Formats: sequence, structure tokens, C-alpha cells
Amino acid sequence: MESTTGIVASSTTKEEILRYLVRRAGATAQEIAGDFEISAQAVRRHLKDLEEEGLVQFQMVRGGMGRPQHTYELTARGRSRLPAGYDRLAVGLLGSLLGTLPPEQAEQVLHKHWQDKGEAYARLLGAAPLGDRLARLAGLRREEGYVVAWQMGADGAGLYTEFNCAIARVAESFPGVCGHELTMFGAALPDCEVTRTHWTMGGDPRCGYRMVPR
Repeated sequence: MESTTGIVASSTTKEEILRYLVRRAGATAQEIAGDFEISAQAVRRHLKDLEEEGLVQFQMVRGGMGRPQHTYELTARGRSRLPAGYDRLAVGLLGSLLGTLPPEQAEQVLHKHWQDKGEAYARLLGAAPLGDRLARLAGLRREEGYVVAWQMGADGAGLYTEFNCAIARVAESFPGVCGHELTMFGAALPDCEVTRTHWTMGGDPRCGYRMVPR
């Protein structure tokens, strides 16, 4: 089972905090400090800088008899700072394509694109046990700019989560794009039944999938 709080040493602390808040929206400075193993004072300095840059925002939460706490989350600008798996030109071309093709033809193009991508993943993943393939898939998606986590359930099913979306801007105008990502994961793991458990376009803070071996 993979940790969801590992810190990438090559990133700056501020970049690490942005990535952390993708997964842990509503975290306090103390919680961030505990996972990063640095002082809460240092975390607050970084958060203040990120707030001044318009990348994070906070809410005051009152609980019990103690002082109210600040909980932090990314702004829309902060989310846009995360790496994108598709470069801006590719996203722009995809949006233009979908805007000019008839709906039925656009669906066919999208289906083929994501089916081909899933089959390419499948060739890279090979025939290893599901847990090993999920670990490899997570690595491939990270290379494309996604913030991901995965784990194996006690029932043998794989649980896979993506906390950011490289094609979010296109998906806002063409929600069907996200539907084809489900096709992609099914093609990547052809021996599994893949279902969606969470969906950002449906209001969830992340996209989640459950992979059950057939």
C-alpha cells in the first residue's frame, strides 16, 4: 500500500504544500508541519507567501473551547499552478476539435483517443499482479502531471484516486471527456471491472476508480 503523504525531495517546500493541499484540502498548519516534519512556524510562513500570491486561501474554524484554527485550501489559481499532463496547445486543439465536429463524430474521436491511450498503458503495465500494475500506472500518471494515490482493498480490489485534472478546462465545456477516461482505465486493465467512485465534474474533490479483477 502506497503512502499518500510522501514528499518529493526535488520540489520546493511551497510546491510540496500546493500538492499536499490537493489531497488534504482543509488541512491546518499543524497537520502540514507534522507530515512534512518541519515546524508549524515555517509552514505558516510558506502559507502566508502562498496566500499573498493568491494560490491558497484559509477559513477560520471554531471548535471546542480552544482558539479558532485556520484551515487551508487551494484557490482556482493555485490549482492551475499544478503540472498539466497535456500542454496548453494540445488542450486548445482538443477544445477546438470538439467545438467544430458534430457530436457523434466528436464522441468517436474521443473514444478512440482514450481507448488507444489505455491500450498503450496496458502494454507498459504487462501481466503483473494488480497491485504492481497500479503502482506502475500511478508512476506513469505522475509523469504526466497528475497527483495520484492508490491502495489495494482487503477484498482484492484496487482503489485509485487522482486529485487534479490535466484536462479540467476542456472538461468544463465538454463533460463527456471525463467519461472516456473511464474507458481508458478499462483498456489499461482489461482483466478488471473498472467503476467510478468519485468524480470532480459531479462535485467531488477528486476522481476515484475501483478496479475489481474479473
